[in-house]
Amino acid sequence: MTSTLRPANPDGAVRRPGRWLALSVLVLAVLLVAVDATVLGLATPYISEDLAPSGTQLLWIGDVYSFVIAGLLVSMGSLGDRIGRKRILLIGATAFGAVSVLNAYATTPEMLILARALLGVAGATLMPATLALIRNLFHDPRERSLAIGIWGATASAGTAVGPIVGGFLLEHFWWGSVFLINLPVMAVLVLVGIKLLPESKNSSPGPWDLPSVLLSLVGMIAVVYAVKEAATHGFGWQTVAAGLLGAAALRGFVRRQFTLPAPLLDMRLFRNRGFSGAVLADLLTILGMSGLVFFLSQYLQLVQGRRPFEAGLAELPAAIGAVAAGLVAGRAARRYSVRAVVAGGLAAVGLALGALTLIGQHTGYPLLGTALLVVGVGAGFSFTVTADVILASVPKEQAGAASAVSETAYELGAALGIALLGSIVTGVYKGFTAPPGTPEAAHESLGGAVEAAAGLPAPTADTLLEAARQSFVEGLTLASGIGALVLLAAAGAAWFLLRHQTLEDPHHPT
Repeated sequence: MTSTLRPANPDGAVRRPGRWLALSVLVLAVLLVAVDATVLGLATPYISEDLAPSGTQLLWIGDVYSFVIAGLLVSMGSLGDRIGRKRILLIGATAFGAVSVLNAYATTPEMLILARALLGVAGATLMPATLALIRNLFHDPRERSLAIGIWGATASAGTAVGPIVGGFLLEHFWWGSVFLINLPVMAVLVLVGIKLLPESKNSSPGPWDLPSVLLSLVGMIAVVYAVKEAATHGFGWQTVAAGLLGAAALRGFVRRQFTLPAPLLDMRLFRNRGFSGAVLADLLTILGMSGLVFFLSQYLQLVQGRRPFEAGLAELPAAIGAVAAGLVAGRAARRYSVRAVVAGGLAAVGLALGALTLIGQHTGYPLLGTALLVVGVGAGFSFTVTADVILASVPKEQAGAASAVSETAYELGAALGIALLGSIVTGVYKGFTAPPGTPEAAHESLGGAVEAAAGLPAPTADTLLEAARQSFVEGLTLASGIGALVLLAAAGAAWFLLRHQTLEDPHHPT
């Protein structure tokens, strides 16, 4: 077996002092985004009660952040390459904190959807910048693997901290408080980052092409919107029109990149099979998992009757598994192979999702906790190694754009997963038979059914809740089964596309 390890510091650059302290600032940004993403799931029942959104509005609240961030990530990653990754990270973090206040004090579903969209604009600046700065801070491949492992582990830790802190806040304050926890993290990030983070950017970037930005934004949002609407309402003329518009815009974006001397995204990166395989694995993984993640908090609270803090603790095994796996993923990929670690991790997630098809209203925690632990371990191995592969596949000057592609796959997968699997859950849920006199809102969402039951006589309320919960679980198990099939397909694709791939930087052969 050929060793994939190289001598330290292959770029010939001096190891930057303070790089590990600088990494601590970058992981704060990751923590900011991860906490925000996870607390929303816990807050959903409270948002349903307070703002009374429809089922469609509830899905929009959940996925509009991903829609916008997916449309802007490539543009923001490229902008960071041009104006400076430190600069765009600090600007984005400040905006993220400010818009979090707007989310916290939203008074209507429409206002919250708009606030989540604006949060997506700010969030699009953060993740590509953090990964690109890691690429420029750590030149030694083993150090970079460890740094990426810490970066990924922090994101996973955020998914654990978010529900626990969010659960505590929801039991003592109103739902908007879960967004305000972003403020202290943002403040530390900005104040410390100003001093510790080095600036890095492309030395000869070329202009930032506004038509490409608009084509990317319109294309991504229109395509994801069309998928969401088709899954929810079928193929109406508006859905088809949005899909055609999105496809045309993305085709125009790709064609334009080939004609520009300094493109927003160098499409030739996709000729690298390792790069393309890692991006595809990320997209399919998140697509298969996201529907489960979005509805799991509702299952724990509204079906099994757990309090928010208890529901947050119940999701902890996934984060623990992901943290542990992320820290050793690089070493495992070097000892065995990239494709074995990635494909094995994805297969493990698929099998765990398959196990969740067995859950019912009263399923005990051992099955759920074990499945979540396996999901976390598998995802931790896969995401850490694919991020490393993507960064190692490109020159440092294109680190921002490449990181943005990775994050775009992640966010696009999340949006598509919530749209497709979430629509499956919602579609199955709506079909339950309710007792006479039940308000129509009970069929919109499980939160609506719980709210409606509070105003009904006890026997009628019990009948309604039993039917609604059973229907919700049926939808959740169906979505878990489909997610399992997607993950197993992703494992097969990764095994094929990542063969002969190592964590070597291809620009520095062994």
